[in-house]
Amino acid sequence: MKKYLSVLLLTIAVLCGTGLNAKPKKVEGFTSADSDKAMESFQRLFYNPEMKLYSTTCDGKGRAAIWTQAIYWDMVMNAYIRTQDTRYLRLMEDVYQGAYEQYDGYNWNNTVEWFIYDDIMWWVISLARAYEITGEQHYLDLSRSGFRRVWEGGPDVPDNGSYDPEKGGMKWGWNRDEWRGKMACINYPTVIAAAILYNITGEEDYLEKAVEIYGWARNNLFSPAVGIVADSKHGDNPPHWKAHLYNQATCIGAAVELYKITGEKRYKKDAVRATDFVRHEMSDSEGLLPFENGIEQGVYAAIFAQYIIRLVEDCGRKEYLPWLRYNIDTAWGNRDRERGLTFKDFANPCPVGTIEVYDASACPALMQVVPPAGK
Repeated sequence: MKKYLSVLLLTIAVLCGTGLNAKPKKVEGFTSADSDKAMESFQRLFYNPEMKLYSTTCDGKGRAAIWTQAIYWDMVMNAYIRTQDTRYLRLMEDVYQGAYEQYDGYNWNNTVEWFIYDDIMWWVISLARAYEITGEQHYLDLSRSGFRRVWEGGPDVPDNGSYDPEKGGMKWGWNRDEWRGKMACINYPTVIAAAILYNITGEEDYLEKAVEIYGWARNNLFSPAVGIVADSKHGDNPPHWKAHLYNQATCIGAAVELYKITGEKRYKKDAVRATDFVRHEMSDSEGLLPFENGIEQGVYAAIFAQYIIRLVEDCGRKEYLPWLRYNIDTAWGNRDRERGLTFKDFANPCPVGTIEVYDASACPALMQVVPPAGK
């Protein structure tokens, strides 16, 4: 009953216009050269060439969280796709090698390095994309083995995998009670990974898994009427209707992938609803994307970049481009011009001093996928 009451209240808010955005202010439009500069600054300040991974802060300290390294690797791939610059192709292999050295050779059964399912699944997705770009078999082999580890477990691990064959859906982790909930951050990425692997291999089992998990997530973590994605569902309790940008993003990505494969318009409709919830309910009055201050949460908009562009390009929804460009223009206009850094709070000038990689990733990630006006 609580679930339906929450959804009803959200529906009323949307229908009554609560949270609808005002017309955004006009700002100077970014260029392709700006997109180059943003990525170059991000690389210069956060990429550690000795570690071959990304530091936690712009002064080169620490090693960013394992799951976010895959997101920064996605940014490198997108920079290569955008520019066809071979230095990004070399960097793709370097980051792969850095993770190989830092994370026990992608030994998915190492429960110290890989201690929660979504950490693996982000890499499964990125490895599959690396294969699509390069055709290098080692990327695909690791993507497939990582997916299998998440789905069904593996030798010498304390779990039987993330998939729940009795009640459906994917569990988040295995060590702690709160990790055993079924979170959006493992369910929707599982759909994306399975769909991409289906596209690569043609194996129907991947598509069946993608359709099944999407169906479970839609029934348990999504309000089709409103477009909000719940953060999680624990046992038989109602969903936790807390919206996070990266969950909205992977819902969009999962729906678009299944729409492209099946041609079923219901998937595209879900993607549009999830996007409109971000635009009209989560963004501020001028349409600027939301940000959060929790640990590692600054990376959420970089994930959103990865999937919103698929809705735009693969589903022909170009009406979202002015909104996305306005976000980029505002963030880039508020950059630290000396360092070329942007911040997750697009509306205000980038802070001086030390900045974490999570909080600096949003604008350059968007700039690698969203074309400037006129392109």
